[in-house]
Amino acid sequence: MLIRCNRCGKILNVIKNSACDTICCGEPMVEVKANSVDAAVEKHVPNYEVHGDKILVKVNHVMEEEHYIEWIAMDSGNRFEKVVLKPGDAPEAEFTYVPGATLYSYCNKHSLWKSDVL
Repeated sequence: MLIRCNRCGKILNVIKNSACDTICCGEPMVEVKANSVDAAVEKHVPNYEVHGDKILVKVNHVMEEEHYIEWIAMDSGNRFEKVVLKPGDAPEAEFTYVPGATLYSYCNKHSLWKSDVL
């Protein structure tokens, strides 16, 4: 689960949740819910190709200073891997292929997106 501060934008990956709130900037952080359907001109849902025991994840998205994919990640249940990106980078990442994993991409303007690995 990811939580975000609505004031400063800090994002935390919660490994183990509890009933207690996590506070940032004097306010409780809120859960970030992933979208999975792109209806806009910009594309955010991570796509992938399997190459042997590797998976190449790509997001068809601009990588401009004002609008870009901040990171791409894979959650396989017992392992969470993330590649941090910056404007000008190719919006892609490579991970070990794990069927059933979930892929995530995070856009600095349009938040969190996901797709499942088959």
